[in-house]
Amino acid sequence: MRLLPFTLALVIQSALAVTPAKRFYNTHDYYVLEHDPLAGASLAEVAGALGVEVVEQAGELANHWLVRVAKGLEKRDADPVLRSLDDLRLEARSPHSPRSEHGLRRRRIASSVRDIFPQTLRQRVKRAPPPIRPPKTETSEDVALRLGLHDPEFGRQWHLINDEYPEHMMNVTALWEEGIAGKGVITAFVDDGLDYTSEDLAANFYAYGSYDFNDHTDLPTPVLFDDHHGTRCAGQVAAVKNDVCGVGIAYESKVAGLRILSGPISDVDEAVALNYDYQNTSIYSCSWGPPDDGRSMEGPNYLIKKAMVNGIEHGRGGKGSVFVFASGNGGRNGDQCNFDGYTNSIFSVTVAAIDFKGLHPDYSEACAANMIVAYTSGSNNHITTTDRGKNKCSHTHGGTSAAAPNAAGVFALALQVRPDLSWRDIQHLCVRTAWQVSPTDPDWEKTAAGRPYSYKYGYGSLSGLAFVKAAQTWKLVNPQTWVDLPVVQLNNGTMDSSRETNGGTPIPEHGVESKITVTKDLLAHHNFGTLEHVTIKVWITHTRRGDVEVELVSPNGIKSVLAGRRYGDGATTGFPGWTFMTVKHWDEDPVGEWTIRVSDQHSEDQSGVFLGWTMSIWGAEADATKGHKTYVLPSGDNVLPPPPSNATDDDASSSVVPTSTKTLTGPTAYLPGDHGESEGENHKPAFSSGTPARPTKPAEDVTESASASPSISATPDEGWFPDLGKLTSNKVWFFLAVGAVVLFGAGAGIFFWRRSAARKRRANYSSLRGEEDLPMSAIGRATSGGRAPRQTKELYDAFGEVSDDEDADEETALRPRATSHGLDTGLHAGFLDDDPSSAAGDHKETRYRDEPDSPVNPEQKERSRSTSLGSGSGGSSWEHASETR
Repeated sequence: MRLLPFTLALVIQSALAVTPAKRFYNTHDYYVLEHDPLAGASLAEVAGALGVEVVEQAGELANHWLVRVAKGLEKRDADPVLRSLDDLRLEARSPHSPRSEHGLRRRRIASSVRDIFPQTLRQRVKRAPPPIRPPKTETSEDVALRLGLHDPEFGRQWHLINDEYPEHMMNVTALWEEGIAGKGVITAFVDDGLDYTSEDLAANFYAYGSYDFNDHTDLPTPVLFDDHHGTRCAGQVAAVKNDVCGVGIAYESKVAGLRILSGPISDVDEAVALNYDYQNTSIYSCSWGPPDDGRSMEGPNYLIKKAMVNGIEHGRGGKGSVFVFASGNGGRNGDQCNFDGYTNSIFSVTVAAIDFKGLHPDYSEACAANMIVAYTSGSNNHITTTDRGKNKCSHTHGGTSAAAPNAAGVFALALQVRPDLSWRDIQHLCVRTAWQVSPTDPDWEKTAAGRPYSYKYGYGSLSGLAFVKAAQTWKLVNPQTWVDLPVVQLNNGTMDSSRETNGGTPIPEHGVESKITVTKDLLAHHNFGTLEHVTIKVWITHTRRGDVEVELVSPNGIKSVLAGRRYGDGATTGFPGWTFMTVKHWDEDPVGEWTIRVSDQHSEDQSGVFLGWTMSIWGAEADATKGHKTYVLPSGDNVLPPPPSNATDDDASSSVVPTSTKTLTGPTAYLPGDHGESEGENHKPAFSSGTPARPTKPAEDVTESASASPSISATPDEGWFPDLGKLTSNKVWFFLAVGAVVLFGAGAGIFFWRRSAARKRRANYSSLRGEEDLPMSAIGRATSGGRAPRQTKELYDAFGEVSDDEDADEETALRPRATSHGLDTGLHAGFLDDDPSSAAGDHKETRYRDEPDSPVNPEQKERSRSTSLGSGSGGSSWEHASETR
C-alpha cells in the first residue's frame, strides 16, 4: 500500500507527459533527473531534497524526469542544484555521517539519483540549399500520361523519372502500379516545421505525431522566413497525387513534423523529439548535425544517444525506429562524416548524395560510415518538391538533406509490404540491394564478402524496386549481439577526466600500429554469428587534429579509412575517446588480428601521442533461440582506462559520449550555392594524398615495404619549400639546397663585379654641356634635333627591375579580381553569377570546374585557398534478396 501513492504519481506524470509542457527558460533553469526508484527514495523526496520542481517525464525515457528551479537573483559560483547533489553524496560517503533517521534518509536520496543533467539551449541549423534560380529540365509527359499522373510538376521530378539518364532515378513507379505507395506508414521529419495547410500535404499530415519543440505548441507551424526545409522534405515522401505540384515517393503514407531547427533547443527536447510517438511513427528523417566546416568533431550527448537506443529497442513495438541521417554537405571543406557522431552511429542509416548523372557531388561527405546514396542536386539539376504555401512548389531543393528523404520514402514503401522489418533488416536490405553506380570510379573496393564499397557511394545507389522486391521475401535477421574487446593502452597510456595524459606512444614518421585479436572461442561465448558494424574508440593527443590519419585493417586485409587528413582542422584537442564507425566489413569473418594504424604529417612543429584504443564488433546472433542481451548505454567520462561498468550486462562497455561541445547545423549551412550546377565526378578516390609518398628506403625496398606501411602516407607540410625542414634526413634536398646557395653567391659576385667595372668606365665620360641637358626619359630615343643620344646601358640596374607602374600591373595579375559580389578569389570563377553570359564585353570568365586542367596535389590546392581566402579557425548474389533493379 505504501507504493500506491507513488504508483499513482507515476501514472499521472506519464499521462501528463504525452504532450510536452511549455518551457520557460527565461525564468527557470531546467535539468533532467535520472531517478533510481529501487534505491529507496521516491521522486518527490529527491525533488524536495534538491529543491526542484518536477515538470514531466523526459519523453519516452523511463525514470528520466524534467525538473526545474526558478532562476536566482544573484549570480552564484556553483549551480545550486548540482551543489545540493554533491553535498548529499559527500555526506552519504562520509564515515562520520549520522546514523539517525535523517541521515539514513539523506543516504537513500543520494543513492536514488543516478545523474542530473543541466539543460542549455543550443541552436541546430539546417542542411539545405539557399534559394537559387530554377534549373531547366526536360519534361516526362508521356510517362505521366501512362501512369495517370496529373501533377503539373511531375515532369520536373527527374529523381522519379529521369528522361536523360534513365538508369539514374529512385525506381519507384513500377511499385506504384502494384499499389505500393506507403499506405499505413508514418515518417516524422525532425526539421524546421511542416506546412500542413499545403494542398499537397494536408491529406497526409499526421497531427498526433507532430509537435513544435521550439515554441512548445502542438502543431509544427513554420514561422521563420526560412522555415521551408521540413515542408520540402515531407513533399518528397508524401505529396499526394493531385494537380498542385509534384508527387511523393510514398504518396499514400503519412508525415509528421517535429520542429527543432528554428531556434535553440535543449538536449532533453531533442531526445523527446527522437522518441516522439515512436510506437506509431516508423521513420525519423534527420537532415542536420554538427557544422560541416571541416573543423568540427561533435556528436549526440548522453541523453540523445539514450533516446536513440531507446528508439531502436522499444520503438514500433520492439522492431525499432528507423533513423535516417544525411551524411553532410561539407565535402568542399574537406569534412568527413566519421567526425559526426550522428552519421557514424550504428543506429543510423547514413545517406550520401548522387546527382542525376550518377556522379558524386563534391559537397557530399565521404566516410566509412556511409551506407548508401540517393539522388539529389548536382550536374545542373535540383529536386522539385512541395514548398511552403497552399499550392506552391520548390525547384531549388537539394543537398544530402534531400537525399535522406528520398531514402526514407523507399523505406516507407518497404514497410507497407513488410511492417515486421526491424531497423537492422532495413540496413541489411540497403547493403544487399544497393546498385553500384559509376563502377569505374577508383574509390570502389571489394569487401571480404565480395561486395563493392565506396567511401563516397557507400554500397551504392538505393533502388526502390530492388529494395521492396527483396523485402517481400526477406528472412528477418537474428537479434543483435556484440563483443566489446579489451582496451589497449600503448606504453601505459592514460587520460583522466581533465584530459591530463601520461604514457602513450609518440606518433613517428611512418605511423604507429596496434593490434587486437578476435578468436572463435570469443565469438562462440557471445553467440556471435555474422558481422555488421565495427566501432573503434581512440585516445589520441595531437597539436593539430587535422593532421592525424587513422585506418583499420581487418584480418582479411580489408582497410577502412576512419579519418583522413582535414586541412582546416587545427584543433589541439585531439581524439579524447572519440568513436569511429565502419560498415565496410559487413558479413566479413572477424576472426584474427585487427590492426589500427595512426599516422600524421610528420611536421616538425606538430606532434601527437597514441594513448590507447578499443574496438567493438556488432552483428547478428548465431542462435536466435538463446537468451538475448540488452544493450545498456555506457555513461561516465572519456577516461583511459575506462572505469568499471555499472551496467547489468557483463559485456557493456564503460565508454562515454564522444563529444566536447555541440553546435548542430542544419540544411542551409555549408551547402555551396552552386550545388545544383556544379559537375559531379567519378574519377578520384575519397582519401588520397594527391602526390606519391616520398620514399625513405632504397628503391629496391620500396615495393616490398609498401604493403607493410600504412597506406595513409604522411605528406609534406604546407609551404613553398615543404621539405626544407627535413634536409638532414634527405640527402638529395641537402645537396640541392647547398648548390642553390653556391649559385646565388656566384651570381651576386658577378653582379657586383660588373657594377664596379661600370663605375670605372663612367668616370671616363665628360658631362653634357648645359645646352645639351636631356631628361632621363629622352635617353635611348631620337631627340628633336635628330641627334642620336649617348649609349647609357650602364646606367640601368643590372637586374632590369620593372617600374612602379609595371610592378603594379604584375601585382594586378595576382590579386583577386573585383566582381559585383566582392572579391573574386580565383577559386570558383563565376561562382555567384546567375548568368555566366553576363560578363562585360566579350571576355568569357572561366566557370568553376571540379578538377583543374593540370594535376594539382592537395598541398598546392590548400596553398591556393589560403593565399586567396586566408586561414580559418582553429553487387554479389545473396540468399534472400533478388538482383531486381
